[in-house]
Formats: sequence, structure tokens, C-alpha cells
Amino acid sequence: MGAPSALPLLLLFACCWAPCWANLSQDDSQPWTSDETVVAGSTVVLKCQVKNHENSSLQWSNPAQQTLYFGEKRALRDNRIQLVKSTPHELSISISNVALADEGEYTCSIFTMPVRTAKALITVLGIPQKPIITGYKSALQEKETTTLKCQSSGSKPAAHLTWRKGEKELQGEQTRIQEDPNGKTFTVSSSVTFQVTREDDGADIVCSANHESLDGADRSTSQRIEVLCMSWACG
Repeated sequence: MGAPSALPLLLLFACCWAPCWANLSQDDSQPWTSDETVVAGSTVVLKCQVKNHENSSLQWSNPAQQTLYFGEKRALRDNRIQLVKSTPHELSISISNVALADEGEYTCSIFTMPVRTAKALITVLGIPQKPIITGYKSALQEKETTTLKCQSSGSKPAAHLTWRKGEKELQGEQTRIQEDPNGKTFTVSSSVTFQVTREDDGADIVCSANHESLDGADRSTSQRIEVLCMSWACG
């Protein structure tokens, strides 16, 4: 009996190789883009690129599947959305004064056969409002214990609150988080309890909201306290 023919193996290899090679060539017509994170009120740029456009135009659409731009042609009447660049290989648009409602998945499409798409997720950061400190009503007696509360709304994701007295950190309670009525942003609150000394007279108690939208800075407010010394200790 002769050696088995290699022809069936060659045919099997050819059948597998052809579709794989075809898929590699099709990748040139697959558009690509990237996710973007933007602070509310600022501007974001969405860029979509493709290597082989196959004589078709690129299109951007919003999370509601409304067309924003088809090539260089504006489709949605929103003056915040502007064309940045339109070539056969790239379609870039900008959205200014970005709002929380703009968050979501945007789609870049190219109408080849079949239609190919790429997704870009826009994440919008909500800036925390300036914190408000409550609880201080009048001058404190030396060695008196007092509690101050701090609250900040509008952050997304939730901000983190910290306390300090002058330059010294105060250990406040863990930040409490509550969703705002809009269902998108959060109100955070914290309190701090401490005993005052004579040296605390005129001290600033500072509450800071720390958040990634502030680019490393913080948003703070302060409460100056007055401490009255005990009558027998004054002089």
C-alpha cells in the first residue's frame, strides 16, 4: 500500500488560509477611534481613522444614533459640534461646553460592504461645588469639643472630603455619598470633631473637596474659629 497522498492536506490548508488572508486585508477598512474623558464645560475631540476607505465616507453618530457628521457635512443642528478634520482617511469633530448629558458611546461608521463601525466612550467628569461648612455658631470655650460638618454637591464620580486645621490634617469621619436628584452627580458630606485649645484661637478649619476633574488641585472653604480662654487662665 503506497504512502498517503498529501493532496487532501494541501486542500484543507488552502481552504483555511484563504479566509484568514481575506480577513487580514479587510482590517484595512476597519475604522478605529479611542475613548475620551472630559471635564464638564470643556471641549472634547473625537477622531476616527481608517486606512482603506474603499471610496466611502466616515460618519459620526451620538448615543441616540443621531448622525452628527457624514464626511464634511453637518447633520445635527448643534453649534457646539464642529468639524475639525475631514479627509478620506479621517473624520474628527469637536464638542464644546460638554454637559453630563453628552456622556455615552459614540459610533464611527464607514459604509463599505459590510458596514464597519468603531465605538468611542465619552466619560464626563462633574466638578464638585465649593464645600460648605456648618456647625460653628459662636466663640468656643477653651477645652470645649465641637463638631463641624462639610458638604459638596455636583461631583462625578463622587469627590473625597478632607479636613485640616491650618496646615495640620484633622481626622474626619469617612466621606458619605448620596446621589443627586439628576441621577448623574453626587453630594458628599463629612464631619469632624475635635477639642479646641487656646492656641486654636483664630485658626482656620479647612474642608477640601478632592477630585480628578480639578487636575490635582482641590476646592476648599474655611471657617475661622474663636476660642475664649478660661477666666482664671487669662492674663
